[in-house]
Amino acid sequence: KANFKDVEEKLKQLNKPAVKIIQSEDGDIIDCVEIYKQPAFDHPALRNHVIQMKPSFDLKEVKINSKNDSSKLSVFQTWQKSGSCPEGTVSIRRIRREDLLRANSVQQFGRKPQEVVLKSNTTIEHKDGQSPFFNNTKFTMPTIVNRSAATLVTVGYNHIGAKADINVWTPNVESEDEFTTAQVWLKAGPGDNFESLESGWMVNPQLYGDKKTRFFAHWTKDSYKTTGCFDLHCSGFVQTSSKVAFGGALEPVSTEFGQQYYINVGIFMDPNTNNWWLKIKEDLIIGYWPASTLLFYLNHSSTLVEWGGQVYSSNVKKKPHTKTGMGSGQFASGLRGNACYMDNIAIVDFSMQLKYPQWVGTWADEQYCYTALNYQEGYGTLPVFYFGGPGQNYNCP
Repeated sequence: KANFKDVEEKLKQLNKPAVKIIQSEDGDIIDCVEIYKQPAFDHPALRNHVIQMKPSFDLKEVKINSKNDSSKLSVFQTWQKSGSCPEGTVSIRRIRREDLLRANSVQQFGRKPQEVVLKSNTTIEHKDGQSPFFNNTKFTMPTIVNRSAATLVTVGYNHIGAKADINVWTPNVESEDEFTTAQVWLKAGPGDNFESLESGWMVNPQLYGDKKTRFFAHWTKDSYKTTGCFDLHCSGFVQTSSKVAFGGALEPVSTEFGQQYYINVGIFMDPNTNNWWLKIKEDLIIGYWPASTLLFYLNHSSTLVEWGGQVYSSNVKKKPHTKTGMGSGQFASGLRGNACYMDNIAIVDFSMQLKYPQWVGTWADEQYCYTALNYQEGYGTLPVFYFGGPGQNYNCP
């Protein structure tokens, strides 16, 4: 575990001087930091970076036809009840000493554990049992020892954005060093060294110190080996918004057969600057990953997009299986009100039009533990993607 001197240095590096401090009722402290003093500027490649304040395209125009669903209500962050950050600042959740002490090491703090990949890959199944072929090659997903996912997948060479409305829940997380997510991923590059941009909600007690559902983002340029992190825990993401804080708790959350709540998450590349913008709600832009300095493969477009959930645990794919839930903790077959879902799923290509992906397949690493189901509710409507499960159960011992 970390030593005192390392911890103090890291805290100084992570927590920038605040113009205003907001004390949230849930115990979080939100620092309003001058926009040019945020962690991104610690990155050597971003030292002289000039912030792009907004994308060169209007995200609001890019809407997809969706049936008006008044039963879906969007969520907000708990800290927003206690105040707001002034213009010219960005809102950053303060990291505390105990957060660093929970990490395996100060160096590992805020980083996703590396993927442990089995050599044998598993071929993804199409709905009709046929594996998809892209350029005459079967599409395979790596078998990862310490992760279990249930996702909707699309592959293509010109995706420059993806979005979804993600239903918000608080699944059970069994032990402190495990986490569960519901998220969108955009990836590019070779399987053992891919680049990934991701965002959604997560329950991660080791990182955040509790089992609340929190908004997160993550990036890596070498499949979680040495680069990238969650939120602003390393330099890389340039925040432009004072309204949303990474790691802030989301509320309210959905209840079984009760009111359903969601967050709208979208990641879009600006074709003029190649910056990848992250937005929440239809028009609330949080900031961007500067691709030209940060990324290589994603400097052009994403080749693999995934929507769904992931459980990280050293007790997946073995017995006894973890009891950490994914989504609502219920299987996908429970459908709306019971299972976690994503709808208004779309990708963007260079036409700058939002559209439902041309080809999608569902994928579940452990079908008896967590499931994935793309379900069309009626003729002429877009499918809704359901996913999740309880982890350990009678069929997943």
